[in-house]
Amino acid sequence: MAATPNKQEPVFELIRSMSKAEKRNFKLYATRLAGNQEAKFLTLFDYLDSLDEYDEKRILQRCPIKKEQLPNMKAHLYKQILVSIRLLDVQRTVPMQLREQIDFARILFDKGLYRQSSKLLDKAAELALTNEQYTMAIDIVEMQKKIETLNISRGILSKSESLSRLAGTMCDKIVRINDLSNISMQLYGLYLKLGYTRTQKDIDLIIQVYGQKLAKYEACDEGELSFTERFFLYQANAWYNYILHNLLLCYKYVCRWISLFDEHPHMKQLMYDAYLRGYSRLLDSLFLLRSHKRFVSTLRAFEKEIGEIGNISDNARMIALQILYTNRINNYFREGLFSDGIKIIPEVEEFIRNYSNQLDLHHRMVLYYKIACLYFGNGNYGPCMEYLKRIISTRDPQIRRDLQCYARILNLICSYESGIDYNIDYQIRSVYVFLVKMNDMQQVQLEMMRFLKRLNTIYAGDLKEEFRKLYEILKPYEQHPYERRTFYYLDVLSWLQSKVEGIPVAEVIRRRFLSENK
Repeated sequence: MAATPNKQEPVFELIRSMSKAEKRNFKLYATRLAGNQEAKFLTLFDYLDSLDEYDEKRILQRCPIKKEQLPNMKAHLYKQILVSIRLLDVQRTVPMQLREQIDFARILFDKGLYRQSSKLLDKAAELALTNEQYTMAIDIVEMQKKIETLNISRGILSKSESLSRLAGTMCDKIVRINDLSNISMQLYGLYLKLGYTRTQKDIDLIIQVYGQKLAKYEACDEGELSFTERFFLYQANAWYNYILHNLLLCYKYVCRWISLFDEHPHMKQLMYDAYLRGYSRLLDSLFLLRSHKRFVSTLRAFEKEIGEIGNISDNARMIALQILYTNRINNYFREGLFSDGIKIIPEVEEFIRNYSNQLDLHHRMVLYYKIACLYFGNGNYGPCMEYLKRIISTRDPQIRRDLQCYARILNLICSYESGIDYNIDYQIRSVYVFLVKMNDMQQVQLEMMRFLKRLNTIYAGDLKEEFRKLYEILKPYEQHPYERRTFYYLDVLSWLQSKVEGIPVAEVIRRRFLSENK
């Protein structure tokens, strides 16, 4: 049976991701031999490049390839494309350069040209150590040891000792880097699953497990740590404090994170994803700390960085644009300019479509929620609910459970505001069950659910007073150690104030912004 038009195919996705320069280079690489001018895999490449969607039936009709040949042909084309891109990128990417040099040294070694192999490895070792590629440096040192045992020469003892000491030092660094990167990755995974800490039990558990792991590095002299060790130390501490709502400490470590790259600018290109994610955490911390002037200046600095970092690769461009759009929307939130924010939505939607295969579910959900909140702030409840449904319909309940919970709560508020509340009782029960199932029912959510449940029974003349009462109940939680997390996701206090005063929620937020930034 032919593949359906929407079936994802690795080779098709790879071709769609290629730049014009990469396609041109592939054609030159593939036609380097006269016999390849009419090669079937080139015909397949040209036809796949012309398609908007993968359709196996059309491919078999248009290309001179039999059905039983197609799997092998696609695999061959896939490999040839990767080889051509590698040849194009090898001089721009340090890890690729190192692997190439190690391969060349191996070829020379197998031919018995030990001196040439050793010289090549010496240069590769210097490059690896300069760029802190310790894992590959270990491979280089091990190969150098092998050469020294076969190439008996004066000074072999001293060089062997030097290589042994170097290997030991690098192994110690790799162990520390591995430990710190594991802590950072586990904390990030925890955030993707749960978001911020929800209860005192969560806080105690994270402090007990991860606080103790990080504490042993507090006594370290940072001057003795390598760039990579310091980076993972700052990253782990930033995530640790971010999840615990310690935003000032998070800001402190993220500033060190960014400064570290500024001190070693050559590492920006090598670890562009880490550098860009540092800016993301920095902007997010400033947004939550309500430090608007610093937020705006940092956002402008980031926009300048995109010009350089964003051109490294498609992946760098995608990460940079995702961070840029998220924080531009945050800026509209803070300034209360929701009508201006609505204008950016088509551009964000185009970005999501263009990178649909690369953009992970977590970041798509964040953008959907941000767009929904823009529509809500502007009073467009129908479009808001459409974007919320994209989050609510997520099949995996373990991915950003926090966003899935608050999307449902905001959807309830939109149902009330838009007058689509004929089944509000059923919706409330459904949301209540989901919150309990996800273990995300805190006091703020509980008070809101109780209020929404009573809405249809409150007389119109009493509504403002009931909104005011709920506002007074929730206001003290704004500074609560973990109850305040609700207000990071949903500015329910501004909504309640708008209902009490009878004005749009955007006007409440705009007025507060102007008051705070006179």
